[in-house]
Amino acid sequence: MNRVVVTGLGVVSPLGSSLAEYWAALVGGRSGFGPPTLIPAGRVNTKVVAQVKDFVASDHFDARQILLLDRVAQFAVVAARQAHNQSGLSFSEELSEQTAVVVGTAVGGQNTAEESLRRFYTEGAARFHPMTIPKAMSSAPPSHISMLFGIRGPTFAISSACASATHAIGYAFQLIRCGAITCAMAGGTDACITPGTLKGWEALRIFAPDTCRPFSRDRKGMVLGEGAAILVLEALNHALARGAEILTEIVGFGMGADAADLTTPDPGGMERAINGALASATLAPDMIDYVNAHGTGTAINDKLETAALRAVFGTSAGTLAVSSTKSMVGHALGASGALELVAAVMAIRDQVVPPTMNYLGPDPACDLDYVPNEARRRPVRAALSNSFAFGGLNAVIAIRQFAG
Repeated sequence: MNRVVVTGLGVVSPLGSSLAEYWAALVGGRSGFGPPTLIPAGRVNTKVVAQVKDFVASDHFDARQILLLDRVAQFAVVAARQAHNQSGLSFSEELSEQTAVVVGTAVGGQNTAEESLRRFYTEGAARFHPMTIPKAMSSAPPSHISMLFGIRGPTFAISSACASATHAIGYAFQLIRCGAITCAMAGGTDACITPGTLKGWEALRIFAPDTCRPFSRDRKGMVLGEGAAILVLEALNHALARGAEILTEIVGFGMGADAADLTTPDPGGMERAINGALASATLAPDMIDYVNAHGTGTAINDKLETAALRAVFGTSAGTLAVSSTKSMVGHALGASGALELVAAVMAIRDQVVPPTMNYLGPDPACDLDYVPNEARRRPVRAALSNSFAFGGLNAVIAIRQFAG
């Protein structure tokens, strides 16, 4: 089996549209929350979202490209450019056929779909723009990345709600590990702060009225976010041969389904995914120093994720650092797993664990070390990134320091 390493990271987030801005804001405990200015006033009840700010499409694309790219694809392409630039990869004809693009998204081109339907139902528009379907389709983000870099290997989207990005990165990891490909650009993207999406989530009654407080007492729910993160993955021998900077090594991937309930998670399913990642990585629980938790800030998710971590880690749970970066960037649905894995990679690189912000104190059902309100410098040799989605779809990635 090939060892798999990460050599490039790219981010578009509510905390900034670069890796440096994103990581500095996470470590600094800064919030990406604010009112939903992308939506006409009065159309939704939601008062706080995690919106990508100051993102101007014309700063990144010409007028013709903008006509072909929904906001969800724009985010993905910008993040992919950053990751590619950091990696220093050059796609020869042979390498282009041995490189994959795998991108997760929960809702795809929702801006295009909603605007087209708005014009049809409220303005009586007789026809849609001819590129409506190509812009709205979930496979548009990986397709545009493939075309931008001339990548001719396996290229596709994965949609598994909030686990989409983690499934995408995990599947790319497996393709490289088994030798099917040499490199991959993998991650997730969603641009879901639209009137229709927000109204749908409002109906679930799980939005926080003020801010996201994962694992805290008096937590009141999640904050919807948006953004993208793309990682460059390579077979270790390929990265070494070209002298690439290795950021971390991906060593394990676990996934599975609860087969229980559409919206209520099952801690048993969470446990199986975490154990699967540890087994795939051949890591014992006491070798994990940090978990970037799914940590949505809802009463039920945080309690059950804590129970799953307790069950897996046993006596070593007490020394585990657990944090939810959703407390700063919100829940970006199909992009969340990628944004969170980037945070875990940077925690290993800098030996700093980002905090769980807005923490008011312990909840009796959440009794782990959640790194409250302030980043912590500590040894991070290995880490997990958890994603547990509606439908009982679970995915966990294990990473560790590259040690040669």
